[in-house]
Amino acid sequence: MKVNSITIYCDGACKGNPGKSGSGLAIYHGKSKPTLIYGKYKEMGTNNTAELNALYKALLISSQMPTLLNFIIYCDSKYSIDCVSKWAYGWKSRGWIKKGGEIKNLEIIKLAHELYDTLKDRVELKYVKGHSGVEGNELADRMAGYAIVSKIDEYKKYDYESIDEILEMGEG
Repeated sequence: MKVNSITIYCDGACKGNPGKSGSGLAIYHGKSKPTLIYGKYKEMGTNNTAELNALYKALLISSQMPTLLNFIIYCDSKYSIDCVSKWAYGWKSRGWIKKGGEIKNLEIIKLAHELYDTLKDRVELKYVKGHSGVEGNELADRMAGYAIVSKIDEYKKYDYESIDEILEMGEG
């Protein structure tokens, strides 16, 4: 990645699966403290839809930034990364049909894939192991959990003083 890059961590959480779900992001640009975002609360969601919604939001943010910037998006869902950046190409070529049956979460996968396909020259999707102590992933996880607690559908910025106060919130 080039020097002009922004790193985004995205995560989804679900209380019960299916159950109440939400998405969160931690956006790092330079040395400043990360911007934290939470939202996309669903009363009856799944872990996979929450993860896909978070990844889609990360891609949307990337698409709205100047084209001279590059992005690394970290996600702890291999499923979401593979749906959007690998499997969708085959599904799309077959008319959005998967061998063996239905493509679950198809609408959000289509949206995320179309966006990824336009951004893939400046966006890199990377897997990060969840709950492994990686600050950005832990912050995104806390925001996903906060989305569930706050029951907020629209994405909002979370204002905070210290990263430690966020990490003490407990896992999403």
